[in-house]
Amino acid sequence: MSVSAVRRLELRTKYRRHETDSGSPEVQVALLTARINELTGHFEKHPKDFHSRRGLMMLVSKRRGLLDYLRREDIERYRKLIGELNIRK
Repeated sequence: MSVSAVRRLELRTKYRRHETDSGSPEVQVALLTARINELTGHFEKHPKDFHSRRGLMMLVSKRRGLLDYLRREDIERYRKLIGELNIRK
């Protein structure tokens, strides 16, 4: 159910800010978005899985906090990231 190691590496290399970056808000939001998208598909098959739904809500909340931080610190990076990840409609 988790994001594969290859996919995580792809996301890290795409959204990192420098060569050794693995913890910037952009990378964290990208990884959380990948996990959220996988869980969303899971709920189409298993609509009564409330334990996983709680985990999904925690992931969404963590991503929201990171996005709020990024918006406060650098609005241009925030806009670029939500555009690339298709988070906002």
